[in-house]
Amino acid sequence: MGKFHSREREGDGMITISLCMIVRDEEETLGRVLDGVKDIVDEIIIADTGSVDRTKEIAAAYEQCRIVDFEWIDDFAAARNFSFSQAGMDYILWLDADDWLREEDRQGLLRLKKTLDPSYERVTMPYNLAYDSAGNAVSSLRRNRLVRRDRGFKWIGPVHEYLEAWGKALDSDVCVSHGKEKEYSDRNLRIYRNRQQAGEDFSIRDLYYFANELKDHAFYDEAALYYEQMLRTGQGWIEDNIQACLKLADCYGQMGHKDLQLQAALRSLCYDKPRPESSCAIGNGLFEREQYEAALYWYGLAVALEPPVTMGIINRTASTWYPHLQMCLCLDRLGRFREAFEHNEHALAFHPDHPSMLHNREYFRSSHGMVPDAGVTAAVKD
Repeated sequence: MGKFHSREREGDGMITISLCMIVRDEEETLGRVLDGVKDIVDEIIIADTGSVDRTKEIAAAYEQCRIVDFEWIDDFAAARNFSFSQAGMDYILWLDADDWLREEDRQGLLRLKKTLDPSYERVTMPYNLAYDSAGNAVSSLRRNRLVRRDRGFKWIGPVHEYLEAWGKALDSDVCVSHGKEKEYSDRNLRIYRNRQQAGEDFSIRDLYYFANELKDHAFYDEAALYYEQMLRTGQGWIEDNIQACLKLADCYGQMGHKDLQLQAALRSLCYDKPRPESSCAIGNGLFEREQYEAALYWYGLAVALEPPVTMGIINRTASTWYPHLQMCLCLDRLGRFREAFEHNEHALAFHPDHPSMLHNREYFRSSHGMVPDAGVTAAVKD
């Protein structure tokens, strides 16, 4: 994949961009995302799937915006493909209503528009999904975000859809930030349930995302069955396979099956070398079995490993504060209080207002007379 390189174009040779969105009842956030890109994109296509609030009124205030109605049929890919079909510019950018661009990313997108070589058929961008208390992204993945319209790339999948794009790619550093503003919904689970009851055959990807929905709604036993079914196919995307193992371990842990929890975490090593996330999951399985020395090894490995370069999800907590906190707990149980205290301070350097670690600091002060000093608190963040 190509890497971004700056190359200012002369005159008006820059690319043109259609922003395509599907929306429904997004009055709370739509203005935020559109304000961030209104001076960058050349047209805005809003495919509305049945709003009853002020969504259309807000969208209509943007002069380059065109609103088209799409009858909702419980199929996200169909809605997105319809929105793409309305686009008329060189490239299509897609965003959700609860996405936004930080100012540095907005400027980066503008530079990208001015310099992008049109031989690139797709541009990937990091998609930030979760944040720490300081607003730093701790979980992200890459998505095909900007694609050439004339290639006719399509969205696949009624739920948790993906844009099937290929060809020459540019890996941009422009980030899209995501934050759920609406109340927690069982919409996706209901769509899967309806498809299940209709006797529809699920793809390998459907099995994985159905399991995710079940897990998110605390149906751990049923989620475990679908993760197992997905993994037994032996055909899943490597990133989904690894995540399925780690989520399966979480399910077994929630159900109190400690042996199965550890086995599921170890199973992730069948697909790639150890990663921070898999190392923490194995450490968690050993911790639950009170094998603290063994758990220490895996948490220490999580800190030492470099997160992979991947299109899949990266959880930065697995290589920053979390393994240090877990090493603190292991060492405390082993009676190695000075080392435990130091790892708690390392964890606090990444997450200074974490209540558990602040509680630990007070515990070490009151029970062991240990207080932080400059040498301990000088841990360097990534």
